[in-house]
Amino acid sequence: MSIWQRFLFLIGLRPNPGPRKYESEGLQVSLSTTARHEDRPEHELIPDHLAASLDQYKSVDELWLKWESLSPREQDVTALSCLGLTNRQIAARLSLSPETIKTHVRNILVKFGINSKAELRHILAGWDFSAWL
Repeated sequence: MSIWQRFLFLIGLRPNPGPRKYESEGLQVSLSTTARHEDRPEHELIPDHLAASLDQYKSVDELWLKWESLSPREQDVTALSCLGLTNRQIAARLSLSPETIKTHVRNILVKFGINSKAELRHILAGWDFSAWL
């Protein structure tokens, strides 16, 4: 329902069209469940869900831009770190010194604006790095 339609409904000039149903069963279930949990009508949740989705999309887009700012070697180190390898294991795999890996990790953390490899693994948890195995 648009803001204009909602306004007309609130002042009594238009009937409430009733609850809106969506083709996506997942969206409908999510809205219904959240509405019950928060004791709010479904139509009030739609802007919140949309805003959250846009924030998530923006976040993924920002992560991708940060990923693309990494050098190919930094991408290798990032992927292997996210797969749980230690700096020594990464160094052995890439035929580099552990100190070089430590430098790459430091640069990666700066580019992502984070403080630890644990944070790196957390923010990239949904990414598939299986190609680096």
